[in-house]
Amino acid sequence: MDRNLAINLVRVTEAAAIGGSKFLGRGDKNIADQAAVDGMRKVFDTIDIDGEVVIGEGEMDEAPMLYIGEKIGSCSKDAIKVDIAVDPLDGTNCVAKGLPNAIAVVALAPKGCLLNAPDMYMDKIAVGPKAKGLVKLDNPVGYNLNILSNVLNKRMEDLTVTMLDRERHSKLIQECRAAGVRIKLFNEGDVGAAMATCFEGTGIDMMVGIGGAPEGVLAAAALKCMGGDFQGRLVPFEEAEEKRCIDMGIDHKKILTMEDLVKGNEVYFAATGITDGEFLKGVIYKGNKTAQTHSVVMRSETGTIRFIEAIHRLEKKPSYAK
Repeated sequence: MDRNLAINLVRVTEAAAIGGSKFLGRGDKNIADQAAVDGMRKVFDTIDIDGEVVIGEGEMDEAPMLYIGEKIGSCSKDAIKVDIAVDPLDGTNCVAKGLPNAIAVVALAPKGCLLNAPDMYMDKIAVGPKAKGLVKLDNPVGYNLNILSNVLNKRMEDLTVTMLDRERHSKLIQECRAAGVRIKLFNEGDVGAAMATCFEGTGIDMMVGIGGAPEGVLAAAALKCMGGDFQGRLVPFEEAEEKRCIDMGIDHKKILTMEDLVKGNEVYFAATGITDGEFLKGVIYKGNKTAQTHSVVMRSETGTIRFIEAIHRLEKKPSYAK
């Protein structure tokens, strides 16, 4: 694939971040999400790809969003066919309440390479490059933590595990506390939380717990680019969800490895901060109708990770200014 796609993907997430950030602290997560979607779609329409959304904001009958099955890009005769996974605003409540860790996210890979994950829950584990291939989703938590302690050369009490602050994780929290590790809970945004395991400066060593399956595919795409590791397993809580897995040909009892979630080695990933997070700064509005964004873009084939800080003159970008 054309490596110039990387910078185009950053343009996509920048537009989504600027759109969603306008509603910081306004208390309406839906209008912020819609603004991020609108910004993302407008820029996608200018990119010469023949893309299909496999991870999106909803099903085809929810057309105002970037829905699963939607065609994306200018789709010229020579355009490459790609799968696209999007979350225009990962952390809608964070934006609505003016809280940290909201980002705009997109991943892209050749057609057939991204798992079309059903919109349900997924049990997950994510670690950085030093622990790749060593920790397993079905291992006891304490066993995985001992492995991490050895490969990272950290005492158990110096390890930090992060997970969503949910009642369903009460047993997991107890097990981590019994092991003596530090725990960092977060309210939303497990794509960014998984990515944080690959940046040493964040201090996050492992992400575990149950979150959204679509976000799991996006996280796997990011970690593939960064050399980390990710495993997941679908968690259908209702009979209808279990039936959906069967209809889609997905074994919900199987552990999904990185290769199950993101095939091959031609993956692009981009994210732009909307509010301040572990490794990305949020959108800052300056004088003279300008906005500053902070993004990361990655390509699995080369392993390159680029951080991009951009100043946008909004009067020159009418679609951003609305």
